[in-house]
Amino acid sequence: MIEGEINIDDPRAPDVRALLGRHLTFAREHTPAEDVHALEVDGLADSAVTFYSFRRNGELLGVGALKRLDAHHAELKSMHTAEAARRQGIGAAMLDHLVTVARERGFHRLSLETGTMDAFAAARSLYAKRGFRPCDPYGDYVVSPNSICMTMLLENEADRIG
Repeated sequence: MIEGEINIDDPRAPDVRALLGRHLTFAREHTPAEDVHALEVDGLADSAVTFYSFRRNGELLGVGALKRLDAHHAELKSMHTAEAARRQGIGAAMLDHLVTVARERGFHRLSLETGTMDAFAAARSLYAKRGFRPCDPYGDYVVSPNSICMTMLLENEADRIG
């Protein structure tokens, strides 16, 4: 088990803003402007979004968010691990946490969008290892050579019992 805590956090907190700034910079460096779908801080503060941070001894090491699209479908947003903390399992821990929360909230489907460029290969690999599969664009996304949508169907506890 990786050492640290995942909790709901405020995307407007100073250290969170700084990490989200690096997340947006990374996205903009590796993706054409029309295909950057990372949310700004105000978008992450929306009532449809629950924003989480991963902290170890108070130090912010990663973030992720769950956005409600409708009663049955949620989206992963703003998954990012601080550069110095990569390859320590923080992204996997955050992803596992968000999948668990989505199941607990009764969502049937969890989707995401990420880049197709080499800079996003580790993220795509992590998502695939956790059961996400490529899918057609959903919501406002459109087919693009720079973007891939992925989804997983969630088995809820009620589905297993019934």
